[in-house]
Amino acid sequence: MISSFKPPRRTILEPGPSDVSQRVSEAMAKPTIGRLDPYSVGMMDEIKSLLQYAFHTDNELTFAVSASGSAGMECCFAKLVDPGDTVIVCQNGVFGSRMKENFERFGGLAIMVQDDWGRAADESKLEAALKANPEAVLVAFVHAETSTGVQSDAEKLVRLAHDHNCLTIVDTVTSLGGRQSM
Repeated sequence: MISSFKPPRRTILEPGPSDVSQRVSEAMAKPTIGRLDPYSVGMMDEIKSLLQYAFHTDNELTFAVSASGSAGMECCFAKLVDPGDTVIVCQNGVFGSRMKENFERFGGLAIMVQDDWGRAADESKLEAALKANPEAVLVAFVHAETSTGVQSDAEKLVRLAHDHNCLTIVDTVTSLGGRQSM
């Protein structure tokens, strides 16, 4: 006879995996519905409104991707990168390299702005790359790099990108809704 796996409760103090609150565990134990169930439309509308709140937007094109963070990132690249586009990627950990791989898979030319792992993305390096590559259409970076736990200054990086007429893709898998430490 097989017994159920019942791991002990632990406090985990690392970038991931994270502790799951009792409230979340209880919600996950509720019945599931299929993606084509009429009830799911209302649920997705609610999720959309919560995402709009989190991103401070009323953009009607806001939507959730039912997949991993990497799949969500790939969805952005598929829709925003055309073959031959120049994109600038700030890399200071594992997920910056994944961005590069995705851009290249969709035919983009990735200009890498490298920083040491465990160090925030350097705004002056990004600015130099933007000046050296005026044809760039997009800047991508990881806000809080899961592999090292380091947080980059999203506000400054996005402002620089916008100053150079670039869109931004920001991986916020480990930081969206989080509180910035002082």
